[in-house]
Amino acid sequence: MECQADRAGCPDFASIFQATIGFSAPSPGHSGPRHARVQSQPTVTGNLNPTYGNAPSTTNSMPKFTPEELAVDAVPVVRQATTGDAKPDWRPLFRHECTFNPVIFQDVMLNLIKNPNINSSWLFRADILYDTKKNIQNGLEAPLSELGDVPDIPSFDGFGLHRRLIRRLIPRSTMRDKPMDQTCLIYQSKGSDSEGGLQRHLVIYLPHVSTEAEMPYYHPTVRGIAFHHEWSPTETRGSVSVSYLYFEGGERPEKLTRIASHLLQAVYKHGQGRADGYQKRVHHDLLVPQDRVQNTYTALKQKYARALIESWVESTDPTKHVFEDLCIAAFLIELWTDIYGRNLFPGFVDIGCGNGLLVHILNLEGFKGWGFDARSRKSWATYCTRLETPTGVQESLQQLVLLPPPVSRAGISEISSEGFREELVHDGRFPKGTFIISNHADELTPWTPILAAISECPFIMIPCCSHDLTGARFRAPAPKDKKKANSAYSSLVSWVTQITADCGWVAEQEMLRIPSTRNTAIVGRKRQGDVSAIDIGVIVDRYGGTAGYLETVVKLVKSTNLDEKH
Repeated sequence: MECQADRAGCPDFASIFQATIGFSAPSPGHSGPRHARVQSQPTVTGNLNPTYGNAPSTTNSMPKFTPEELAVDAVPVVRQATTGDAKPDWRPLFRHECTFNPVIFQDVMLNLIKNPNINSSWLFRADILYDTKKNIQNGLEAPLSELGDVPDIPSFDGFGLHRRLIRRLIPRSTMRDKPMDQTCLIYQSKGSDSEGGLQRHLVIYLPHVSTEAEMPYYHPTVRGIAFHHEWSPTETRGSVSVSYLYFEGGERPEKLTRIASHLLQAVYKHGQGRADGYQKRVHHDLLVPQDRVQNTYTALKQKYARALIESWVESTDPTKHVFEDLCIAAFLIELWTDIYGRNLFPGFVDIGCGNGLLVHILNLEGFKGWGFDARSRKSWATYCTRLETPTGVQESLQQLVLLPPPVSRAGISEISSEGFREELVHDGRFPKGTFIISNHADELTPWTPILAAISECPFIMIPCCSHDLTGARFRAPAPKDKKKANSAYSSLVSWVTQITADCGWVAEQEMLRIPSTRNTAIVGRKRQGDVSAIDIGVIVDRYGGTAGYLETVVKLVKSTNLDEKH
């Protein structure tokens, strides 16, 4: 359902997502990723821009990031050991004092290695292809021969190699650039330094490319990046710095220097946050692996995004709605793969389907289902199709108002004679097993787990605006879990999650990777406890009852009649 509050709470995502479908074509005489990188290097000025080096948002209590910029001729922080004439020159760019210890530094760096999207919105993720720690633990020999030209492991004065990983950086748009492999090396100092017992740790990134022209758009044009952490146990303070290994003859351009600052800022702020006791509260990819959803999303985006955006007829922002529904469709397709496997898909219904785009995408992908909303949309003329169902042929998008079974029908016969058309009302009962989709369904959101329990249907619910069971706007009670935020949205999510549990569902939660601030999904696919003992009427009364819901439905149906006459 198209929701005003959701649009108001979301930034403009056009700058990010237009790039992901390749709207900007190369100029004549140029082609490939090298041209794209020279034509428009990613900026580093804000967290919503396509940026390499975005730092996370922080609280006001965190120390301000004020790095020391090192001179061009500064003494190198790390020195690579060599046996020949070649002497790789790792040039330090920035240094910052810190109060996070080596354990936190290594933990932060490992997280950044596994999640490069923290630093660059051009990237989806990293697939770890090789990890010495993992392979040693499993007693396996990694097939390095299958990874192409893997760089030799460099030695650094005073350091010993602790861990070696090879990751594949997966871009959002493979139409702009291909994935790139990169070696990530974690070093530790050999014992403590003689000067004050300093503990030193080093992390090196080595892209698997040999020339600047091969470097993809989403990566700085340098041969290597080094992060160095130095720590004094006696003073419980240290420093963190970043260095570049430039290509031969490479200069120190302002843009690359600015990127280095932002890369160091990410390490510093994540490290200081951990040191100050910050604990991550949002966890992604709990129900379906990240790579599967993103791979499916990329395929859907390449198949449908351009055509959907160019043919958009609604007054709303096409980039926001198209990419959001493609993301949700990708998640549902992979979730359904896990639930149903090779078994026959039972069909779906999207309650409060809004513009009908999600229904349209899923039907195009072979997942048959339908949706309804109290108001038709312009786009229905394009998205609506005829569906073969066990009960006959029906349209995939229908204008209906929901009147759930627990709502009393008393007096509805008298109302029917006053311009009320009962054929525009749906009773909320669906064939057993039908998968219910409730995507920003507003008034229908708290009814979703109740309808699912009545019809014995699994469901997904993505809450947005807060309404009670009567359909009225209200502020849900604050979460009982004091660790959760006391915001209106957090309160709504906790409230409908409790309804879900009371209806006998295992309430599984996933934070969807969609361009929306309201991205919590609650999935009900497993039952718990004695479901035969559940009294739906008692549950409805417990959460405020339905007084006034019938009158609201009558008004909606009558307004629909007036719209048709005009």
